[in-house]
Amino acid sequence: MAKKKNISEDKIISIYMDYVLEHGENPKSVYAFAKLHHFEETQFYDYFTGFEAVEKRIFEAFFTNSIRVLEKNEDYKIFDARNKLLSFYYTFFENLTANRSYVLQALNKHNNNLKNLRVLSGLRRHFTEYVHGLGIQMLDLKEKRLERLQEKALKESAWAQLLFIIKFWMEDQSSGFEKTDVFIEKSVNTSFDVLNIAPLQSVLDLGKFLFKEKIHMN
Repeated sequence: MAKKKNISEDKIISIYMDYVLEHGENPKSVYAFAKLHHFEETQFYDYFTGFEAVEKRIFEAFFTNSIRVLEKNEDYKIFDARNKLLSFYYTFFENLTANRSYVLQALNKHNNNLKNLRVLSGLRRHFTEYVHGLGIQMLDLKEKRLERLQEKALKESAWAQLLFIIKFWMEDQSSGFEKTDVFIEKSVNTSFDVLNIAPLQSVLDLGKFLFKEKIHMN
């Protein structure tokens, strides 16, 4: 029997993506997939529990590769939150575009129902942590429970925005996906304009002042 070759996580991802693109479907079984590519089935399980785990890791890789590129850019490090998020989106969608055939194959089979898609769960975790780390200014509510709810709402709205842009990109037929670039810019700018808390914070502070003064006067 021929000696089985060594296999790595990256290699499994690469040959899995090739298989899906060539056959238009997932491999029938891990056994058949491993046999086709001349490695032991047990080697697959050193890295993944099944094909869904491979798909999940692929979408996580789109995120981590984008961040790796951004962190090499000195200008990115001094950007404010708005421009960091814009830079992330442009880089992330460049990665998706470079792998568009696979992404469409992987997501279209779910009838564009992306919201609760398990293969995007890892991407969701990474992305919402990234948004949290941007330090986007929010209302100073001075109450831990309310601040946690506000932070959760920010993460959920950011994730919903990313999914909406992905769906737009999947349907975009414009040259170079230029409409997606415009949509990204308008979406992010609108989001940050809505999050402009300076006037809201002033109203909140005034309300607190008047409330305290009313209590004092009574």
